[in-house]
Amino acid sequence: MSIKLICIDMDGTLLKDQQTVSDNNKEAIKEAIKRGVHIAITTGRVYDCAKMYSKEIGLNTPIISSNGAFIGGSNGEVIYNNPLNIEELNKFYNVTKKYGLMAYLTTNFGVVSDEELPENHVYNVLNKKLSDDEKIRIETFNDINIALREYDGQILKGVCVEKNHKDKLHKARKELESLNSNMEIVASWDDNFEIMEKGSTKGDAVKKLAEYFNISREEVMCIGDSENDLSMIEYAGIGVAMGNAIEKVKVSADYITDRNINDGVAKAIKKFVL
Repeated sequence: MSIKLICIDMDGTLLKDQQTVSDNNKEAIKEAIKRGVHIAITTGRVYDCAKMYSKEIGLNTPIISSNGAFIGGSNGEVIYNNPLNIEELNKFYNVTKKYGLMAYLTTNFGVVSDEELPENHVYNVLNKKLSDDEKIRIETFNDINIALREYDGQILKGVCVEKNHKDKLHKARKELESLNSNMEIVASWDDNFEIMEKGSTKGDAVKKLAEYFNISREEVMCIGDSENDLSMIEYAGIGVAMGNAIEKVKVSADYITDRNINDGVAKAIKKFVL
């Protein structure tokens, strides 16, 4: 059965670094589109950031953002929206602060936090190159409870980051998992974990998008590298792991392509579609 929908992760997959889509990846995507294949960015990043890359590549397919908590069309159509509730957000903040960890929240427009994001955070790095109307909004509050009230119903993801004391990161994640709460918990890098409302995974979102297009599971290919990609790799008719993927993703995949720095996405598309 031919592939009709390809869902592609961004970081560690589509992007050569944290900012650049290679010409080879762009060309393979364009060729697949010419053959009638839908291509959807499927990312943990915020919608406004993903939309910028979707536009750059020339896609008009809906975008899966915030690890599947939001699916939005390029024209602003809302296909799926599953924000975190304040109870879950309070649990997240109580646990992360208990361990002295940095935590922030994301919406479709960007980030809200009670701490300044590091200068090397991907959104800060991107914002230095973007025009004012393209910048990812980053809002800092003295009291996170003010942000929770102001953006109630808009917060899609909580992110906890710790690069130096990963034992604390693992303990905080284990404690949150033990609370039997109504949240999904995954990692997108080895130095973080992220929470979404139950029912928000990339796999759930890819299934919804396939149903939106009336496409069967067997006609879907998903490409990713990290734990947050695992659910869509397992859902897809063809699950593709990047050469730089974590072992858990490689084991679950049907095929392992090249690394992101070697145009692994283009090579997978050429093999299974072109």
